[in-house]
Amino acid sequence: MTTSDGKEVEVWDFRHDNDEEVLSAWAKHFRNHYCLDTEIDFLRGKRPRSDYLIDVKFPCKTSKLGPGIRAGDFGEILVSDYLQWLLGYWVPRVRWSSKVVRDESPKGSDVIGFRFHEEEGESSTKDVLFVFESKTKFSASKINRLQDAINDSAKDHIRIDESLNFIKQRLFEKKEIEQAQRIERFQSPVDIPYKETFGAAAIISNEHFDANELASVDCSKIPKSAKSSEFFPHPNSDNLVLLVIKGPGMMDLVHELYRRATDEA
Repeated sequence: MTTSDGKEVEVWDFRHDNDEEVLSAWAKHFRNHYCLDTEIDFLRGKRPRSDYLIDVKFPCKTSKLGPGIRAGDFGEILVSDYLQWLLGYWVPRVRWSSKVVRDESPKGSDVIGFRFHEEEGESSTKDVLFVFESKTKFSASKINRLQDAINDSAKDHIRIDESLNFIKQRLFEKKEIEQAQRIERFQSPVDIPYKETFGAAAIISNEHFDANELASVDCSKIPKSAKSSEFFPHPNSDNLVLLVIKGPGMMDLVHELYRRATDEA
């Protein structure tokens, strides 16, 4: 797919199978983003595991904001998996377990991945920092979610320092000192330069997929604010990856993953 300003959009057709073993493994992977299985028994106190997950950790299925946050979290985790397992980046998973309010999205960049050119972890100017913004569309809406992701991606260069510090701090608190030190390599871009790549992703249920709408996005027209009539080009347009992932019944899949993650805890 090509955008109105001539940029290429990569479109992936997401085909999940109704395989009990695969879905159970996936649900466990999903659950551990919020709370490690090795830690849940301490954190839950005297509550049953399922009650702790439903009432404290997972976004609520029935509240006003909960379903949207569920969809957003799912999209971010899916993009994290795409970045790690298909593109070969290291993607620390600390964002979702750090929530104070379960029906809110944490501040900062959605997904950050790292690639070291040297296997030993030595710094290289060929090291890459990849920052992705992720948006989902699993219900009827007139909003172009890919354009939303592009607009938010335009702010990522401003908040990289805070996002990197957050990841490093969380890894340090988890006693993962060696991993925390790996983040440090990307906190001094002037002293030790590296490459930066930015991404904007829209994860869309097939019934709400509109190719013409998505192709209308424009990376050269980023609004200065939500109500502004002034625009500016994406500051990293030359290093911007555009991604769409579409699949059937995505919201049903989201709820099924949360159900399995709870029942099989």
